[in-house]
Amino acid sequence: MSSAPFTLRVASSVADIPADVWNACAAGTSGSVDPFLDHAFFLSLEESRSAVRETGWLGHHLILERGEAVAAIMPCYLKSHSRGEYVFDGGWAEAYERAGGRYYPKLQASVPFTPATGRRLLVRAGPEADLARTALVQGAAQVAVQAGVSSLHVTFCRQDEWELMAAAGYLQRNDTQFHFENEGYAVFDDFLAALSSRKRKVIRRERREALEGRGITIRWLTGADLTEEVWDRFYAFYIDTGSRKWGRPYLTRAFYSLIGARMADRILLVMAEREGRYVAGAINFIGEEVLYGRHWGAVEEHPFLHFEVCYYQAIDYAIRHGLKRVEAGAQGEHKLARGYKPVTTHSAHFIADRGLRRAVDDYLARERSYIAEAIQDLGAMTPFRRASLDEQD
Repeated sequence: MSSAPFTLRVASSVADIPADVWNACAAGTSGSVDPFLDHAFFLSLEESRSAVRETGWLGHHLILERGEAVAAIMPCYLKSHSRGEYVFDGGWAEAYERAGGRYYPKLQASVPFTPATGRRLLVRAGPEADLARTALVQGAAQVAVQAGVSSLHVTFCRQDEWELMAAAGYLQRNDTQFHFENEGYAVFDDFLAALSSRKRKVIRRERREALEGRGITIRWLTGADLTEEVWDRFYAFYIDTGSRKWGRPYLTRAFYSLIGARMADRILLVMAEREGRYVAGAINFIGEEVLYGRHWGAVEEHPFLHFEVCYYQAIDYAIRHGLKRVEAGAQGEHKLARGYKPVTTHSAHFIADRGLRRAVDDYLARERSYIAEAIQDLGAMTPFRRASLDEQD
């Protein structure tokens, strides 16, 4: 074990960190790198001008070193706003600024525009991994204080990281998402068989009405299928939805070309084709065990097509490829009826100002209680058969 202390430095650009070093930390002990933690994903966000200073995402990546060796990385940004995060703190910002404080800039440890749970403490495997993880958590809080920012927010982190950060004085926050869990189904009909008879009929009807009689064919595109022409079509869908949902889409057209060149085999586009042209589509990222649904768009409106392209096709793909779970992005109680179950998400927040910290801590305690009750209630609303009912079909 080295006698040199850990030191922490900041990199303003992902390009300044070698890909092999980044990915060795991102892999940890698992031996694989989640698609959203891959150096290629972050680099594509940066090089496409999607997550850069001009868009309010100034790189401030924390690099923990032991001597000259990188032990851990925390992907982090100085933010001048709270857009593209999916964990909402606008109320905190307004209250703090009314009281005379300055909430922005803040530090945001996250994957930009990506509400998917994953590691935020990228720690290289080895005998000092636990020490490095603790040092990174403590050091990140010190960086926030030294930088004079109001706060540091670590969003969509894993529960074990959430608990470690709580022990270091970070505040704990929960929210809800809806995930499909593959219970060893061999085919889509096995999943349907696990549902109540009424819900099973609804899904079959929705799938039938989305496609039959409308001349719509669903295509799965990945790898070499992801041509620039395909990306042009999909970007048109993204722009349409993003303009209506956020006012200004977050991702540039160049981003899709870059991930298409660097990560094609880890991307699944579910595209709806009618009369020889694509009219709707959804982008998914393929992990070792999880299919991550991100965003969708359409240039034609058809009943139930959103459900088919985003939810049912993702379930079908996960079952066929032996993936354990589908994470379908943020929010959306309508996913319950489509076989997605409520789960708890986690974020940790270091608040530098004591007054703001007390107010937020009190709020979060009440919010966590509400979220826990809501998830319990939502869990009773899933379409799966209850053993006590044991319906006859």
